[in-house]
Amino acid sequence: MRVANVAGRAVLVTGDGVGLDVERASDGRFGADPQALFTDWGGFAGWAAGATGEPDVRFAPEQLGPPVPRPPQVFAIGVNYREHADEAGYPPDSAPITFTKFPTCLTGADAVVELPTETVDWEVELVLAIGTRARRLSREQAWEHVAGVTVGQDLSERVSQSAGAKPQYSLAKSHEGFGPTGPWLVTADELPDRDDLAISCRLDGETMQSGRTSRMIYDVPELLVRLSAVCTLLPGDLVFSGTPSGVGNARTPKRFLTPGEELVSEIEGVGSIRTRFRAAP
Repeated sequence: MRVANVAGRAVLVTGDGVGLDVERASDGRFGADPQALFTDWGGFAGWAAGATGEPDVRFAPEQLGPPVPRPPQVFAIGVNYREHADEAGYPPDSAPITFTKFPTCLTGADAVVELPTETVDWEVELVLAIGTRARRLSREQAWEHVAGVTVGQDLSERVSQSAGAKPQYSLAKSHEGFGPTGPWLVTADELPDRDDLAISCRLDGETMQSGRTSRMIYDVPELLVRLSAVCTLLPGDLVFSGTPSGVGNARTPKRFLTPGEELVSEIEGVGSIRTRFRAAP
């Protein structure tokens, strides 16, 4: 199942640029708001599995908003790939870092993002959406609580991230538009291998990052075990699960995003998102 946010309305994607409007197709059982689907994700998934009918929505990439537009909580994981930990200078035994991206930073699959400084970096990530409330999960239970996955970018302003005596991850990664996600939410049964997906991003056609999600230090079940041991995970929460090596801040010389560039982020079995950049006024 693939569920998109098309101009603010929930759409069950049935083909290339076409789908069923959820509110109309379900005769009002489920509303138009993509976020509201998480109030009864099990019921929605059951209905969607048998939904039929001729597509009544046609959409273009620029109409796709964030699949999960207003998550109650956003968890983000840093240095969760071995090669990225190495390039960032973290010791082999260091635990991945947990922070948040504030929800107002989220944007859609074909967005133009303003660059507040000249030191904004890219980080392609597999993003998980929580489908059902979870507390103290076991590894065996973890994937059962994932509604689906999407492609994300954890855009990061590197100077403010490191300013002061302690890192400022959350603010530096939450400027407007710094959380592109999309193109839609994909359930795990649609993936070729939910624990081993190719993940990459290209900047103006040049590959910047290329890895596999199987290279995570903490895989998806372990992340959810650790997060749910501390926090109750809520329906509609997002988890940015970390990025592979190849970020601009770790390059010699360093390379950052500039106005006019286009960043394409892709995950096997999920799809791709396009983010373009403009200068601050």
